[in-house]
Amino acid sequence: MQKRRLGRTGLEVSLLGYGAGAVGGLFTKGRADDQERAVARALEAGINYFDTAPVYGNGESERNLGRVLKALKADVIVGTKVRLTAAHRADIGKAIAQGMEDSLKRMGRDHVDLFQLHNGLVATDAGDKLAIDIALNEVVPALEKLRKEGKTRFIGFTGVGETAALHQAIDSKAFDTIQVVYNALNASAAGPLPKGAPGQDYGKLFDRAKAADVGTIIIRALAGGALAGTEERHPLAMQVVDPIGSAPDFKGDVARARELEPLVREGVAGSLPELAQRFVIAHPAVSTMLVGYSTLDQLEAAIAAVNKGPLPEAALTRMG
Repeated sequence: MQKRRLGRTGLEVSLLGYGAGAVGGLFTKGRADDQERAVARALEAGINYFDTAPVYGNGESERNLGRVLKALKADVIVGTKVRLTAAHRADIGKAIAQGMEDSLKRMGRDHVDLFQLHNGLVATDAGDKLAIDIALNEVVPALEKLRKEGKTRFIGFTGVGETAALHQAIDSKAFDTIQVVYNALNASAAGPLPKGAPGQDYGKLFDRAKAADVGTIIIRALAGGALAGTEERHPLAMQVVDPIGSAPDFKGDVARARELEPLVREGVAGSLPELAQRFVIAHPAVSTMLVGYSTLDQLEAAIAAVNKGPLPEAALTRMG
């Protein structure tokens, strides 16, 4: 599988990453043997970046991923996260240090490769939404302390929240990576948001990331599953998925996804998910794309899609 450079980290990450989150659900609610088979297949296919977080299954994703990676003796790149609550504002440094210790304990590791802030970034602090000034002045020093202690090699953040705050975080060059919302329903990280289109305008975020040499980890590549073109959910999957940056509701995203079906019928791709994944990897600013899985078949399909390569330019033009 193709690998790309993860910004200034210098890490070479697989173009397809493994998302062990709750949207797919295999690593939060799946069977242990299926989890091990999935990771073994991912490794065989050349996937070397694995993403998790404490909030995925209330720690189950970290516990299960750590167990499987240890059982398989896998030498891979692992990223996890820390999310701050309102109560943590009293001592952010302590909360972040404790979050790291808890994550390492669940995973059975002495360090991770990437530790990321999981809060949305905004101008005005409010509960789960973290003010950008607090992120830069208090969170970054706490993350850097963990880096110096050898608990993490690199630091990053999740690119949700207000666009201006996300741009400020990138421009600060304090973070090595950003998780970017980018998909066929909202490609504004790459170019203008079409007039009248629903969703958040991310303001050509890729250009800023490139200028700051910040690695990009794509999230919501399938818009939480909407780009499968159906509202049906696998039993392991998160049953209610709130859109991020796209339509006001999941049903609206599914309807917009179905508008892309003519391209599938014409043979541009074998399915809507394949079309969506090959759309994402076509952009050169993408370092790695996370996809979450409910089944091994979904993993196989994602591997096959990425190995087919980017969509043809003509198809990208039509989708843009």
